Amino acid sequence: MRKGFSWVAFARGAAGVAALLAVWEVFARSGMYSTAMTPPIESVGRVIWSMLADGTFVKNALATLARVFIGLGISFAIAVPLGVLMARHWVAERIFLPVLSVLLPIPSLAWVPLFILWFGIGNLATILVVIYASIFPLVYSVWTGVRAVNPIWLRAATVMGADETTLFRKVIWPGALPYIITGLRLSFGRAFIGVIGGELLASPKLGLGEIIFNAAEFLDAGTMLATLVGIGVIGVIFERFVFQPLERVTVGRWGMVTGTQSLKN
Repeated sequence: MRKGFSWVAFARGAAGVAALLAVWEVFARSGMYSTAMTPPIESVGRVIWSMLADGTFVKNALATLARVFIGLGISFAIAVPLGVLMARHWVAERIFLPVLSVLLPIPSLAWVPLFILWFGIGNLATILVVIYASIFPLVYSVWTGVRAVNPIWLRAATVMGADETTLFRKVIWPGALPYIITGLRLSFGRAFIGVIGGELLASPKLGLGEIIFNAAEFLDAGTMLATLVGIGVIGVIFERFVFQPLERVTVGRWGMVTGTQSLKN
């Protein structure tokens, strides 16, 4: 289990990032396209610095993250009881699983025009896209996690007099948590896909998707790339400072994910 900062893990990650940057730099300066279309790293860096200096990136990133958190929160509130219900009662599973199977393959962005038609442009349509994009990995993760709980644990807790609430709090929830954290990781990524697409089409006043859309109108590849880099950095920050610590203080401390690379590195 990870005890502190690992220079080896940092070096591995830095090497991967450096290799990616080197590939981009070679491509940008290859002459296949003009540097206006494929700006080199130096140009993208200047745009990033400018967006940070004038507060443009921070202001729009906060607006995007607010939509992501609202959508993820609503998805979590729906997915946990629904997933537990499906796992604990076969009738609910037979009712809801076909519905989920039908909706899952439909891309979240395909709903944006309908959501705009029904709810207008702005935050509501965008948040609904986030909910649709993020809810399915959570439902399936909760459902799978609850089903994976050792039946012996459930029988032992029942024999010792645990009621349904205690059974959920002491046995089912801790046992399913590794799957739920994985579902949160997947849902966070899908939520960002949904929110950026929703901001591109639903046109709220602020948001990283709105920056990309406005930059595309002026063929400003530097700003678009700078925004994409910022989105990637946000993803790394949440993985490093939210999901990994959450995993360490829960299922990692309980010895339920020994061997997991995220805890080793």
